[in-house]
Amino acid sequence: ARAQMWEAANEMQARRKKLGAWKKPGQSWWTDMSGVVHTFFVGDKVHPESEGIYARLEQLIPKMKKEGYVPHLESSLLDISDDEKEAELCGHSEKLAIAYALNKTAEGTTIRIVKNLRVCQDCHTATAYISKVEKRTIICRDASRFHVYKEGK
Repeated sequence: ARAQMWEAANEMQARRKKLGAWKKPGQSWWTDMSGVVHTFFVGDKVHPESEGIYARLEQLIPKMKKEGYVPHLESSLLDISDDEKEAELCGHSEKLAIAYALNKTAEGTTIRIVKNLRVCQDCHTATAYISKVEKRTIICRDASRFHVYKEGK
């Protein structure tokens, strides 16, 4: 899909499903101060506070763009329009976890999330911008490493 070979990618997906092979879904966690773990999947809207989470992201994106953020549309592996790709990227699990943590913590509090897969290039860049516009340190542990974002870096 990254090479934009959509037909081949679709055939591979169909073959994978036919064989019963499953793909591990992206998942991120944030643990609140009382020890409750909040879990998010890509495009997740089942969380009881999903409306507030997506509203926070809608507030963040223009602030991030004002600072220079440009969505990395190549991080979306779907054959859809650029506007749809941008919306799809907004629903990545780590962004949902970060938005929820922003809604639930005091200004200046460090946010720590865990992701079961690698962080995509867009989420890496977006998280740096979120750290800048929200004046927060954000630590993300993914499948390979720790990412520490502070002041946009």
